Amino acid sequence: MSTSTPITAEDQRRLWHPRGTLCAVCRQPTRGFGWFDPHRSKQPRPSVWFCSMPCQSFWTRLARERFAMVDLTEEERAAITATMKRVALLMDEIGWATPLADLTEAQVRALIEEAVEGFREATSDIARAQTPEVPF
Repeated sequence: MSTSTPITAEDQRRLWHPRGTLCAVCRQPTRGFGWFDPHRSKQPRPSVWFCSMPCQSFWTRLARERFAMVDLTEEERAAITATMKRVALLMDEIGWATPLADLTEAQVRALIEEAVEGFREATSDIARAQTPEVPF
């Protein structure tokens, strides 16, 4: 006979939390804020996870406006503009006349990391600015 121990609250949290999943807006690790499609009854339901309430609110607003559209939003364009400034500073260090084929692996990696991090930070900042502060 095996004895089973009761499931604790921490065990339940561990079972549903999407460890290793990145925020659908800013690509930071998630912290338990999520969304699933309430209209789909079959499992698994489509779902996305977020790092914060501002990112969740931002994504929800965008989903309402254009769930199936492919065009960039004004916010995404603003994030790209902010990212271009960061990448341009790195290109100043590398040298604008350097052909892409002549870049080292470390330089290419640095450019990609700067672009990804810049876009993530910009979208997170935009989401935070557009979402009212939670009063609790």
